[in-house]
Amino acid sequence: MEVKTHRGTGPLQQVIEIGAHRILTDVSRELGGEDSGPEPHDILAAALAACTTLTVTLYARRKGWPLEEIKVAIKHGQEGSAYALHREIEYVGQLSEEEKARLTDIANKCPVHKTLSGTIAITTEAR
Repeated sequence: MEVKTHRGTGPLQQVIEIGAHRILTDVSRELGGEDSGPEPHDILAAALAACTTLTVTLYARRKGWPLEEIKVAIKHGQEGSAYALHREIEYVGQLSEEEKARLTDIANKCPVHKTLSGTIAITTEAR
């Protein structure tokens, strides 16, 4: 899958193209944008939250566990020399403590969590 970006209509707005999907990203008015979309770090945090909910939901369904809903909140920002992502998970349903613990283990294995926790190599080619 290839992700592309190009300038949007605002002074700093960018259009993200992912296949047939379009997402706007921008920055706050204080930074010179129009706040017409989430900032890039918010999209990164959203990817972790969405991956967590999808991965855990699929696992619980496969096990037949009574997970009615999963709510994930990500607080994120620079903390010293590291960019920190703090994830809070709420499981809704009649789950045992053991099932919740296992679902948390599965959350820590979602593909985006594994990517962000591993070694990331970024190469740049300028034209």
